[in-house]
Amino acid sequence: MNARTLLLNAYVYAVLAFILVPILIILPMAFSETQYLTFPPQGFTLRWFEEFFNNRRWMDATWFSLRIAALTAVSTAIIGTMATYALVRGAGSLGTIFQALLIGPIVVPHIALAVALYLFFQQSGLSGTTIGYVLAHTIIALPFTVFTVSAALSSVDPALEDAAMSCGATRFTAFRLITLPIILPNVISGALFAFIISFDEPVIAFFLAGIRDKTLPRMMFDDIEQNLTPVIPAIAVLLTVLSISVLLGAAILRRIAARNAVTVDT
Repeated sequence: MNARTLLLNAYVYAVLAFILVPILIILPMAFSETQYLTFPPQGFTLRWFEEFFNNRRWMDATWFSLRIAALTAVSTAIIGTMATYALVRGAGSLGTIFQALLIGPIVVPHIALAVALYLFFQQSGLSGTTIGYVLAHTIIALPFTVFTVSAALSSVDPALEDAAMSCGATRFTAFRLITLPIILPNVISGALFAFIISFDEPVIAFFLAGIRDKTLPRMMFDDIEQNLTPVIPAIAVLLTVLSISVLLGAAILRRIAARNAVTVDT
């Protein structure tokens, strides 16, 4: 191994350590018997998970976040698929501008985007509403869905749709019966990414939250300020398990999509 390879490996391991060490510290605290955060944890208990599931405030926030995330996943899948089709099949000279607009929510800091959305939603009466949350989360999740779907759509031969249209099918019918079944695993994978992005999003939720309906990340911030207990690490464990499950599901779907693409090419 030369010096360049050693430096690259050291950089990769340093980044992984930077990401994983805080997780490895906070997660064991969820099983500590003490009523305050301590590391290493003292004893072993599932009390804090029981307290989370038996607390109505936490459950209300969880179900509200699940509803917002599910609606965001559906809206992002529909809008993202249509946007990707326009970008890949017919963007033309406007493709670069369209791509720049899609990348915008990734480039712009979420705090600045949250302030802009807050000011706009305050004027339109959408602040603190389900529609407002879904619109805001769709904006930040849309680029990830577009990138996921475009990877599959780019590998689908347009001649398949042309052949269907030459037999009398409309463009929409050709897309629905031929292209969509091929890219459907990637569409679902993009929806899963949108779901987890919405469910874990704290910054925009902090600005848009109303007095009654609050998402789980916003409730966690409130609890940290007022009553920091091991319930927070317990929620972190549950969110980590959920995120890993979603990522594994998305990876499986992408593998299925790649297999479908190979079958179509054959």
